[in-house]
Amino acid sequence: MVVRPGETIPADGVIQEGSSLIDESLITGESLPVSKSPGSPVIGGSICTDGVLLIETRAVGAETMLSRIIRLVEDAQAGKAPIQRLADRVSAVFVPIVIGLSMLTFIAWGVFTGQWAQAIIHAVAVLVIACPCALGLATPTAIMVGTGAAARHGILIRDAQALEIARAVQIVAFDKTGTLTEGKPSLGQVICAPGRSEQDVLRIAASLQSGSTHPLAQAVLKSALTPTEGTTAKNLAEDMRTLSGRGVSGRLNGATYYLGNQRLADELNADTSPFENQARELQTQGHTVSWLVQSDPRTQTQVIALLSFVDTLKDGSQRTVKALQNLGIRTVLLTGDNEGAASVVAQKLGIDEVHANILPEGKAAKIKTLQSKDPDHPQVVAMIGDGINDAPALAASDIGIAMATGTDVAMHSSGITLMRGDPSLIVGAIEISKNTYRKIQQNLFWAFVYNLIGIPLAALGYLSPMIAGGAMALSSVSVVTNSLLLRRWRPSRK
Repeated sequence: MVVRPGETIPADGVIQEGSSLIDESLITGESLPVSKSPGSPVIGGSICTDGVLLIETRAVGAETMLSRIIRLVEDAQAGKAPIQRLADRVSAVFVPIVIGLSMLTFIAWGVFTGQWAQAIIHAVAVLVIACPCALGLATPTAIMVGTGAAARHGILIRDAQALEIARAVQIVAFDKTGTLTEGKPSLGQVICAPGRSEQDVLRIAASLQSGSTHPLAQAVLKSALTPTEGTTAKNLAEDMRTLSGRGVSGRLNGATYYLGNQRLADELNADTSPFENQARELQTQGHTVSWLVQSDPRTQTQVIALLSFVDTLKDGSQRTVKALQNLGIRTVLLTGDNEGAASVVAQKLGIDEVHANILPEGKAAKIKTLQSKDPDHPQVVAMIGDGINDAPALAASDIGIAMATGTDVAMHSSGITLMRGDPSLIVGAIEISKNTYRKIQQNLFWAFVYNLIGIPLAALGYLSPMIAGGAMALSSVSVVTNSLLLRRWRPSRK
């Protein structure tokens, strides 16, 4: 499809030709347009501002991101929070009691006054004033307004349970790459073994990483391939495999090559000692280190190069960690990166606890450990991530929070999705949860107060059915109005 300046992009897709600033505020809530060029994904509903684009369609109709967001918001607004189940249980007891009180009022007035017509009026007044409309509206109206307000500011809440749990979070566990950092690392240094050239090493690394969407792979490809060369069949490795949490492997010119972290090098029994001093120094500077290992039947397994990568912290990362700590929430860093790079990031941000060199399943296990640290008082743990390797931990946590800039798997495993890559929205998600829960409590209070005051007055004959009906309607109006005040909510900028 061809999209001209000022036109709305009709469906999700990928730009094939052209470049433009795209207004994605409909989805992300971010007012500033985003620069897009060939290869960049675009979202249906966003606006092309200043360029002509040729876009290959990837999703239409109900499968577009905008349609999926609408479905998620509708599902969240229709769902029941745990506190709603409490209101349902109260109503189940409350209604029979009210019917009993109405019958008792009718009998008492009829027997003691002999005015059976008046007794009917007072009995009806008891039923009318006790109608649990406000009780039924207390929770769903607050949830509907709260999730809508959150969505307007780029916080997509999947269900009512996630909305309620977020207020009680005690520990927040972060992934590093793409969550606290930009997720766009660049190649720092390439240290080659004797007899190897940097050009040869990068050619092998790019062959192994061709087709991968991992940030480190993109950094290698960007450094190794010129814009005109690109990734073609001639520089593709054979039998390429992704080694979860460790790296990649493939065959090239009869030899098998591996590119990955220290764990992969250890599994291959590769001797990394010639590079250890350089690796240690780079890690203390916050670099991520990868090893390029050659395994050839004619020679021993050997490390032929060390590649380091540098990623920058997101602007809001330090503010987010500080804001969470001010709320009394403990922060933890869970990453598959090396200890040195993880410690540097944690020190810069002031994170309380660091766990590095963790495989995807190890992250989920660590979440379980954090939850059960104090058996008498289980901790409510939120996991923040954006990658496929974070999905198990997102699912294992009490509430998973995913970055929409990451993978679909991460978003499907989470209860809350942040539509912008801004980590400060985590604090906003907790704030809207607290505000919504407070509104539900206020609504339930007012609903019960009306009944506690109104039922005795109606039973004693001080309220006619007409006044009782007005009071009952007023209770519903007050609950809905109180919920609508949530529309004024804005994420804190402190």
